[in-house]
Amino acid sequence: MPQIKLSREVQEALEHERPVVGLESTIFSHLGLPSPANQEALERSATAVRAQGAVPAVTAIIDGVPRVGLEDHEHERILGPARKTSERDIAVAVAQRWPVGATTVSASLALCAEVGIPVFATGGIGGVHHGAETSGDVSSDLGAIALHSVVTVCAGAKAFLDIPKTLEFLETEAVPVLGYRTDDFPMFYARSSGLKAPVRVESPAEVAAILAERILWDQGGVLLAVPVPEDDAIPAPEIQGAIDSALARAHALRGAEVTPFVLEQIAQITEGRNIPANLALAENNASIAAEVAIEFGKLLG
Repeated sequence: MPQIKLSREVQEALEHERPVVGLESTIFSHLGLPSPANQEALERSATAVRAQGAVPAVTAIIDGVPRVGLEDHEHERILGPARKTSERDIAVAVAQRWPVGATTVSASLALCAEVGIPVFATGGIGGVHHGAETSGDVSSDLGAIALHSVVTVCAGAKAFLDIPKTLEFLETEAVPVLGYRTDDFPMFYARSSGLKAPVRVESPAEVAAILAERILWDQGGVLLAVPVPEDDAIPAPEIQGAIDSALARAHALRGAEVTPFVLEQIAQITEGRNIPANLALAENNASIAAEVAIEFGKLLG
């Protein structure tokens, strides 16, 4: 068994079968949001989980130790400089004792699955990049969502990705993609990508029941796509224009360099309007994830 350290609160919650929601740490590091927005995202997400009656569990690598749940005094560690840590990097981060590894969706899912946390919340998932037919640039998030029996709650894929190909990849990997009270697949900052969500669901209980069936069939995870709250959304044409400009500037970049660069460019082009949208969707996703975790616990009880 991998050596994973749980926070005191998360350990007690799991021992007593109370609902827990996994939270990735990349969004809370300098790789995700600039300071002080990253700290606000952490506080709002954790508070949203607690408000529903669940326990937040931030995942990270701290001093070479995989962590699920951080003590309050450790939050500062992930708010500063960190190394982006996907699922493939966990072993390297442990062996080389990285001071701070900010876990992506794929790494977070692996850690949550290992300790028995069935619901995970993030901002937006990675996916198929434009030009992937020649570059092969496909996020490991997609494979992890397919592999691990966890519900991933997100606001869709990151808006600068090739969303049609991302949905096709998820279909190939047999991942149920659920639109939460929407017929459309959201586009992170915008409420719709212009593409349909394959399945519409209306309640956290439905989502929990789908995950339970997936586990019975040993079929892996579920993607729950939740539109950004309407008051905080950016109209799709506006954000698409910003994305097109950002991608044009990033044409020479590859792999892990692309995402932080494009996000920084989008922030500049939108004059920071993307930050409130990002904060709102992260908080909203965390709240809904907590509701799903509570309903899943009722099925087990």
